[in-house]
Amino acid sequence: MAIWWIRRDLRLTDNLALQAAFEAGGAFVPVFVLDPTLLARPAERRQAFLFAGLRSLQADLRALGSGLVIRRGDPVQEIPRLAEELGGAPVFAEEDASPYARERDRAVGARATLSLLPGVGAHAFGAVVKNDGNPYTVFTPFSRAWKALPFPSPQAGKPLSLPALPALASGEIPALPAPAHFPAGEQEAQRRLESFLDGPIYAYRSQRDRMDLEGTSALSPYLRFGMLSPRQAAQAARAAMADARDEDSRAGAETWLNELIWREFYLSILWHFPQVLSESFVPAGKNIRWRAAPQDLADWQAGRTGYPVVDAGIRQLATTGWMHNRARMICASFLVKHLLINWQEGERWFMQQLIDGDPASNNGGWQWTAGTGTDAAPYFRVFNPVLQGRKFDPQGAYVRRWVPELAGVPDQYIHAPWEMPAELEGAARCRVGVDYPLPIVEHNLARARVLSVYQQAFQR
Repeated sequence: MAIWWIRRDLRLTDNLALQAAFEAGGAFVPVFVLDPTLLARPAERRQAFLFAGLRSLQADLRALGSGLVIRRGDPVQEIPRLAEELGGAPVFAEEDASPYARERDRAVGARATLSLLPGVGAHAFGAVVKNDGNPYTVFTPFSRAWKALPFPSPQAGKPLSLPALPALASGEIPALPAPAHFPAGEQEAQRRLESFLDGPIYAYRSQRDRMDLEGTSALSPYLRFGMLSPRQAAQAARAAMADARDEDSRAGAETWLNELIWREFYLSILWHFPQVLSESFVPAGKNIRWRAAPQDLADWQAGRTGYPVVDAGIRQLATTGWMHNRARMICASFLVKHLLINWQEGERWFMQQLIDGDPASNNGGWQWTAGTGTDAAPYFRVFNPVLQGRKFDPQGAYVRRWVPELAGVPDQYIHAPWEMPAELEGAARCRVGVDYPLPIVEHNLARARVLSVYQQAFQR
């Protein structure tokens, strides 16, 4: 008898921890521990998605003759206790990168026989390093090294049947409303992957930044909780590259593969440099003199900045628990560069709201935008939200969807409604400054301010 300790691998297909538990003795117990430390964090949407995914996995396991054991408590106590109940059963789980997960697993491993397998990333943590064993801190050489390793093709398909569970005490999966925009579970993940591979992947390079189009895979929540294997996703991208009908199509598939590798890059950074969760990766980033501006922060969190594309992104997040990646960059840049508010405030807010909130990717993205991280954007890069909107939402469809008070504003003014002549406000049914706020900061003044502050910090 063995234990498959499920954490963020809610799938039956291509799961090395499940496979190892099965091979250890045939019969095994799938278990998920409701960890009060993690559940205490304010992230209701993500928890709802997780619980819905657990119910889906439970149904899949029952259909194969097995089931899912739910325990509540500190995993350091609960997993060894379950192993003892099963006569000293070995425990198999996917290795994770966060400092909390690593310390938890160290403590469990001191009290039970714990084997950790790769699976959160396509390659094992620490596998993509320089010849001298040091980690990469720049994406491009990391991606070359990632691609040069033997391709991590999926290891195992979905089992056809599983042994019945022994009689064990089990709790209930908590009840939260399932996220409407992201049905949870492995079957939905596979459906979305197939749909993306059936055409959109080939236009990914040209359409992924268009917020008004369905040009992305929207698979990040499923990768976050392992409802989709990253090995399978990477294999699918490579297969799409091989099947592409022309260079543009191939470039689309390759661009998506590179996005998967960005995810692995940030996992690698967190694995090698756990301090990034609490401080800037670049030492100079610690010198930035941030503003204490609670009202500006509240306006940003509410999608009331007066910049339509920023507000659209924040409101999409508030409604769905997900935000288009280009919008994430624009919203993050606005908070950090226009409002000069510490990137950690935005990182914390995103982690509270995002269904796909992942410590490694979220931290990496925010530090990239702030210019404080590894492989970061230059500190003098300041997104102009009006130009970003005009480029990546040219007719304003994205803005109109998420900021309905601007629905009647003509295309010419949709990304800068304060420029709309007063005589057009009646027809647009939008009085700027009344129905929709004026900008809380002027772009040129904000740009000059942040460049001055950053220059002082980076030249100290």
